[in-house]
Amino acid sequence: MLSKPARWWRAAAAVAAGGLPCLAFPAPALWWFAYVALVPWMLLLRSAPTGRRAALEGWLGGAGFILAVHHWLLPSLHVFLLPLAALLGLLWIPWALLVRELLGGDGAGGRAGAALVLVPAAWLLSELARSWQGLGGPWGLLGASQWQVPPVLRLASVGGVWLVSLLVAAVNCAVVLLIVAPAARVPAVAGLTGCAVLTGVVWLWVPRPEVSGGLRVAVVQPGLVADGPDSADRRFAAGERLTRGLAGQHPDLVVWGESSVGADLTARPDLARRLAALSAEVGAPLLVNVDARRPPAAEPGMAGGAAGTGAAAGTGGSGAPGIYKSAVLVGPEGPTGARYDKMRLVPFGEYIPARALLGWATSVGKAAGEDRVPGDSPVVMDLPGRPDVRLGPLVCFESAFPDMSRHLTREGAGLLIAQSATSSFQHSWAPAQHASLAALRAAESGRPMVHATLTGISAVYGPSGERLGSALPTSASTAALYEVPLARGTTLYVRFGDWPVGAALAVLAVYCAAAGVRSFRAGRPAPEPTAPRARTARG
Repeated sequence: MLSKPARWWRAAAAVAAGGLPCLAFPAPALWWFAYVALVPWMLLLRSAPTGRRAALEGWLGGAGFILAVHHWLLPSLHVFLLPLAALLGLLWIPWALLVRELLGGDGAGGRAGAALVLVPAAWLLSELARSWQGLGGPWGLLGASQWQVPPVLRLASVGGVWLVSLLVAAVNCAVVLLIVAPAARVPAVAGLTGCAVLTGVVWLWVPRPEVSGGLRVAVVQPGLVADGPDSADRRFAAGERLTRGLAGQHPDLVVWGESSVGADLTARPDLARRLAALSAEVGAPLLVNVDARRPPAAEPGMAGGAAGTGAAAGTGGSGAPGIYKSAVLVGPEGPTGARYDKMRLVPFGEYIPARALLGWATSVGKAAGEDRVPGDSPVVMDLPGRPDVRLGPLVCFESAFPDMSRHLTREGAGLLIAQSATSSFQHSWAPAQHASLAALRAAESGRPMVHATLTGISAVYGPSGERLGSALPTSASTAALYEVPLARGTTLYVRFGDWPVGAALAVLAVYCAAAGVRSFRAGRPAPEPTAPRARTARG
């Protein structure tokens, strides 16, 4: 039985240990730390005197992890981040119980081997559950901390960020076994060796994306614009000025960041004409992002101009009145008709889940005063002048979702583009975290990816997830041109999808079924021994 001081000490230690993995993500970017970051938390859980205590410390550690990885949300959510972290922390309870069950002994028998499989699988279960959009999406997945490690990025091309998370969690588990279970050193070393061999085999034998041509892509980052009634117009003017400086550099595409246009192009034909003239001047189409209320009469896909390439590429949007965030392609003749309306909106930032119940969040933070309208389908756009290239646009938060970039790749996108804005979190870790996600999406899909923002960090990654050129920092107000290699072929992740998730769920299901059978047999009364038939003596 723990004393009261010991209970409080362990609770505080659980919160702190749960927050440690945040150091592996940008901006600290201590990627190597991810391979031991879970060890203190797991050592605490394995020593829990009861399952109830392990569940509590798993919950507290999960809440600490959410607070640490998302601490930059405090200016927007304020105190509301605390109950949100407490809610999401519950997702780590099954993992905590498995850690205590499988790592709490001496590792004898098959427990160590089972731990090396089941504990990472349970960690992946918590990541999968919180990846639902309504719970905040897949931000801060353990595997995402490895965005700058080329051999691990190759693993992502096989099983996505999920396979990387499994590997990192397995290494942490093996380290715990080496520390506390001398009898388990052989399986622990075998587990570490297996992870290294798997990474090496994938690095040596999995085909790299086959480069086939290139594209000159310009990213326009206007920088910070002071808030005010005319801030949207000043931001547009800054983007216009920087784009004009690209004349003579012969880009194939110019990309602006999220919310770079603050008015619907149907309602403001003057802005549409300015963008068309700008496209003609630089000799390339512009992919801008409109954050505005759409008039009820505006037809999907038109965006203020005649339908052009959008007829072939597909158009997004339900056409319902309201505020949309839309990627719109504009050429020398005006909007081409190709438009994508953001589908997955940021909880609290762009809509309030269950607004009737949680609408009070607008009074304590910068939560959305009005819900944005989501689009209803992804869009792949044809690039005017380049019939061999199709664009797969995403907007901000959506670059965190592996399934969205995978779907666009399967639909024929040769270049993935994320338009983002993190100006509300300019001096936090958020811009660096967000930019790093594009490296994972590029490696998973085998397609280059452009991450274009209003205020930085903007970055471009090649089809293996390697960074191309220099990133644009949050202090920059500039336009930069990148030589982007295109690639063909299909990665195993694009072909087979989230198979590591399915494998983890299957392993956990088998374990639960076996545990249920053992529990059932243990609860059945033992059969009474059968007495031998008595023999009678005959006289």
